Amino acid sequence: MRQLPAISRRVAAAAVSVVLLGGAAACGPEKSGGDAKGGADGAAEKGGTLTVLNRQPQKQFDPARLYTSGGGNIPSLVYRTLTTRNRESGAEGTKVVPDLATDIGKASDDAKTWTYKLKDGLKYEDGSPITTADIKYGIERSFAAELSGGAPYLRDWLVGGDTYQGPYKEKKGLDSIETPDEKTIVFHLRKSEGDFPYLATSTQFAPVPKAKDTGAKYAEHPVSSGPYKVVKNANDGEHMVLERNENWSEATDKERHAYPDRIEVKSGLSSAVINQRLSSGQGADAAAVTTDTNLGPAELAQVTGDKKLADRVGTGHFGYTNYLAFNPTVKPFDDPKVRQAISYAVNRTSVVNAAGGSSLAEPATTFLPNQKSFGFTPYDHFAAGDKGDAAKAKELLKEAGQENLEITLTHSTAQDFETSPEIATAVQAALKEAGIKVKLEGLEINDYDEKTHSLDKQPGLFLAHWGADWPSGGPFLAPIFDGRQIVKEGAGNYNASRLDDSKINDEIDEINKITDHDAAAKRWGALDRRIGEQALTVPLFHPVYKRLYGKDVKNVVISDWTGVLDVSQVAVK
Repeated sequence: MRQLPAISRRVAAAAVSVVLLGGAAACGPEKSGGDAKGGADGAAEKGGTLTVLNRQPQKQFDPARLYTSGGGNIPSLVYRTLTTRNRESGAEGTKVVPDLATDIGKASDDAKTWTYKLKDGLKYEDGSPITTADIKYGIERSFAAELSGGAPYLRDWLVGGDTYQGPYKEKKGLDSIETPDEKTIVFHLRKSEGDFPYLATSTQFAPVPKAKDTGAKYAEHPVSSGPYKVVKNANDGEHMVLERNENWSEATDKERHAYPDRIEVKSGLSSAVINQRLSSGQGADAAAVTTDTNLGPAELAQVTGDKKLADRVGTGHFGYTNYLAFNPTVKPFDDPKVRQAISYAVNRTSVVNAAGGSSLAEPATTFLPNQKSFGFTPYDHFAAGDKGDAAKAKELLKEAGQENLEITLTHSTAQDFETSPEIATAVQAALKEAGIKVKLEGLEINDYDEKTHSLDKQPGLFLAHWGADWPSGGPFLAPIFDGRQIVKEGAGNYNASRLDDSKINDEIDEINKITDHDAAAKRWGALDRRIGEQALTVPLFHPVYKRLYGKDVKNVVISDWTGVLDVSQVAVK
């Protein structure tokens, strides 16, 4: 995932605290949103209307243009894919399971060939059968320039994908996707990719009947393969209404429950309005949720002071790491001892407090997130306790001849509790204890993104963050540490350290041949530990997501894949 997570790559940023919801500030019990029995009393039943209150409109709803894994949240109500995420709470939710396919795929040729068979009885909303030709076409149209925006992996992975321009310009289609019959589809890849079943959860793998493709207007009335169909999509996703797809069969879909009769998505709201409406729970808002708005530090303090509200806070974890990034081409960061000194000097307690406190952030010493699915292997190469080790940092600086070090830390001015001034100031204060004078360079978010992601502009030290496209070590480590992914032009370089080690690159290739996810995870964890010895980053914290839901909402499921409430599981009656 390019930088920001959950559901899509832009959903994970922590919300700014802008409203107090009443009640005295206090520390209260945390209720895990992973409790599938969470929410209102009584068993989940079919019926009623679920309201979704969001800040960001679902501007892109064409399956070709969505950047999602696991099928997304709202999108997965309409689009089914070859595979999908396991709709279970916590770590169980990081697993890939079949969706339209009978299994998660059969690999051959060192995971360069993947074969899928479709289930029986699959139908669109109009009752017509879903075929593998429709899946092939759905993937091919994602290569069209006018439908850009989706995950870029297929262009890189599929044989011929790097030059293919989509079915509107090239009628022949991709030879690397074969459909020998209506139930079989075969993918031929340029390289080994053991994570292909994870990619097959993205909406580019949703079937699109060619005869009903309306190009750029398809998002307005897409042909549903999921439990709901779109009956309204106004103002680029600002107001969406979904109703039951009567031709969806629960017998073919073990992952989605489809409890509500109707789902209404209202976007363009402020965080303050969303949290106030969820808190009050008046009228339709009693059966409402949000898929993109977190509780900020002050809001959470107020909510936890009210037991009834505290019981309606879902807690989620997503594969995401906030860290300090070094650019070793800028002095003095070319010296490992300087990088190590900064690693020792950082006070993670103050950083966590700046990020909202221990309820909203967990200290990190590994680059990989602290979840088994990524291959999390505990290590702390520069162990300095929770509050840093200024003495050790000074010792290293003396060895490096940098006893009066002055450096610049670049951050954004966005109030996101991630790359914002609060975090930068906490780092600045900790490094001061070690005798390091830090000048803060705050940039407006667009300037920050351009500067920190451009090879020729990247600062020597800056606040950064990374979220995974799916819960595996590959999409977490490779974009940051694989030298072949260094981007020399434009604002798309995430390998700030310029690491291009042939042994590490080769290990990435070898792990990518492994189709056993648990076995691959162990190798990713070992690689993380090995890279960490070079002090190319300073892991700071992993965020925790806290979100309110309505008092009539039942069956709250929050997986470690998305970190947010799964609307496909919610009941409101």
